Amino acid sequence: MPEILSQQEIDSLLSGISTGQIEAAEVPTEPKKPEREAITFDFRLPHRLSKNQLRTFQAVHENFAETLASYLVSRLQTTVTINVLSVDQLFYSEFVLSIASPSCLYVFRILESDALAVLEFSPQLVLAMVEHLMGGVAEGEKNARQITKIEQSIVKGIVQRALADIQRAWKTVAELSFKLERLESEGDFVQIAPASEIVMVVSFEVVIGVQKYLMNLCFPTFALEDVLAKLNLQHFSGLSVVKGESDWSEPIIRQLGSTKVQVTGLLGETSLTLGELLELEEGDIVRTNIPISDEIQMQIGAKTRVWGRPGVSKGHMAVKVTRTVRNQSTGE
Repeated sequence: MPEILSQQEIDSLLSGISTGQIEAAEVPTEPKKPEREAITFDFRLPHRLSKNQLRTFQAVHENFAETLASYLVSRLQTTVTINVLSVDQLFYSEFVLSIASPSCLYVFRILESDALAVLEFSPQLVLAMVEHLMGGVAEGEKNARQITKIEQSIVKGIVQRALADIQRAWKTVAELSFKLERLESEGDFVQIAPASEIVMVVSFEVVIGVQKYLMNLCFPTFALEDVLAKLNLQHFSGLSVVKGESDWSEPIIRQLGSTKVQVTGLLGETSLTLGELLELEEGDIVRTNIPISDEIQMQIGAKTRVWGRPGVSKGHMAVKVTRTVRNQSTGE
């Protein structure tokens, strides 16, 4: 905390400076404010996907995983579970380095942007599916090896179904069409983007029986520019107040207005013993707890909604509504 000088001390300092006894540099000054700390920015790794977008893509691919798992259960005749492990953005060169050799890389085209993407199955996963499809049990860990032409033909139907399920899941964010192009076994032969391009990689864990396998999806972000712009627009529009509720509420109200409901008029209640009930005969009068001049309850769905007075209107029995229930939560 700075020391406050008295007027006498200030006068003595000024007189000392004027007579040369004190140098001006010796006069205390305010300490300099520390400079603001600069935060470094990594221009080599720009984040093109926001956290909200990553969460959206995770939800999309969780729906895909659930759908594909249900299909594999029926095809492989065993328990299948598919979980989304992560949704990451990284350089395409890093994705290529993470690909095992050999691998099963199914390259498919995104028709709307004319870009390529990759669906990666581990060879162990493909071999396990082939063995189950051929009636085996696929016990034990499989060794990675090249997939033969016959095995490729057997699994091709599952791959095409997986692409159809991905396309169906993506409809919640964009109308995209996927077409299978080719199969590659080495990551170096799959050039869907420049090495420095940011890609979105979705990793899955596929559990068949008790064995666990890996599956990956790789989308170049430049192929998703329209989708990302749409997601940004939806995010900002979601922050504003929702408008246009009457566009759908009015037709629903009109439709409900013509719906018929059964209304029951409760003329009265009373208590009888079992003996009195057995002795009842035609012409007997049963006295209720509601006077003839009092209101009766009108019930809809076993709940009292209005009160009224019974009478006759145009030759028919009728009830004139006298009051309604304002507070439904009270149970009146």
